[in-house]
Amino acid sequence: MKPEELALDSDVQRRPKLADRLVETLRRQIASGQLSPGSKLPTEHQLSGEFGVSRTVVREAVTRLAADGLVVPRQGAGVFVNDNAPLALESLVADLSGKVSLVLNVLEVRMAIEIESAALAAQRRSPSQMAEINEAFGDFENLLQRREPTGAADFAFHRAIAQATNNPFYVEILDVLGRRTIPRDLVTSFSSGLLQSEEYQARLQSEHRAIMDAISESDPGAARDAMRRHLSASQKRYHGLLQSGGDLERLFPGKL
Repeated sequence: MKPEELALDSDVQRRPKLADRLVETLRRQIASGQLSPGSKLPTEHQLSGEFGVSRTVVREAVTRLAADGLVVPRQGAGVFVNDNAPLALESLVADLSGKVSLVLNVLEVRMAIEIESAALAAQRRSPSQMAEINEAFGDFENLLQRREPTGAADFAFHRAIAQATNNPFYVEILDVLGRRTIPRDLVTSFSSGLLQSEEYQARLQSEHRAIMDAISESDPGAARDAMRRHLSASQKRYHGLLQSGGDLERLFPGKL
């Protein structure tokens, strides 16, 4: 691959996270009143310089804010905070709260299914199935080190464990849950920092390692306990987020 192609590929990988951060910052400024209804946003050039991002990132962020009903682009005049931004913010808060509640419901189902699936995988897994679990774990690790989204690898890890039970219904249940299986994916559109930090994901990977090691050692009791700790920790984190407001207050100051 040519150097210029590598640079372009790197920009494509970095742009979504940069746009997430810019969206979060501008949303917070609108929620706090720093950018009041009807006020004009800084120009594309000014935002690019202030936040150290490309104009492409600025355009992506503005497009997303417009889709949320927070800003209105006016051709030839600039981008303005929507007069109805307060109502749009209330809707976003309700939407995010609803998604956190959905996450807790999904985790409750997963605890009923995956704790036992981990134990069965420890008893029944074949060498090739263990290799698939290890591969999914390695993919998560590589993505984490490259600071890229890990949701797909996370799902692949849990699905590989379900396959190792040699009971197709465990896999079928996870496939039905689909993207909802990985809770943080449901809230990424609101904040790149909301349960998405490297520290948080490294902790998830440590929990994954304990599950993988127990399955590798054919220890169903340890696998069951490791999966229970993993899902219980996620459940506790999201309960805390829902009950205390947590990052919701940071994202939407004064709206909770």
